[in-house]
Amino acid sequence: MGAFFYLKRSAPQVKRSFKRLYFRRLYKTLQNPTPGADGSYPTQARVAVGAIVFKDSRVLLVRRGKPPAEDLWAIPGGRIEIGETLQEAAEREILEETGIAIRALVPVYTFDVIDRDTRGHIRYHYVIVDLTADYIRGEPRAGDDASAARWVSAKELATLKVSSKTRQLLKTHFDFGD
Repeated sequence: MGAFFYLKRSAPQVKRSFKRLYFRRLYKTLQNPTPGADGSYPTQARVAVGAIVFKDSRVLLVRRGKPPAEDLWAIPGGRIEIGETLQEAAEREILEETGIAIRALVPVYTFDVIDRDTRGHIRYHYVIVDLTADYIRGEPRAGDDASAARWVSAKELATLKVSSKTRQLLKTHFDFGD
């Protein structure tokens, strides 16, 4: 509506409008606890990227060391920093998390991760964009928030505790795994 909306209103009407806005925001704040330093209880969804990297018929996976998806094997990736393109963010995140240098290509899969606590409050909300990527160099090593990183064959995938979204993505888009 902008400033012109308020210029056409009397002082009591403007005051009521600001009160409504204030209480609407206060209500939203009370719905979720205070945001945590670890990224929990956000006030808005966060955008993140992942990169699907293959080498010698194996895919690069990480075991998540922090929530959400803690202890699950998944496509490596992380949050986009302000000013980064999807490709730049994927290249940086994969290098930080796994020690592998990649060239990020195009998005192939987008999904939400919405995690709620026992009271129903949103603990985490990510919109994740997974991109295909070419392997350049490096050996997997766990870094950043990954507790492990490695190349996984289609046969090995069946033996690991893999996130459902990762399993679905690899099977649907790459016919990889069970």
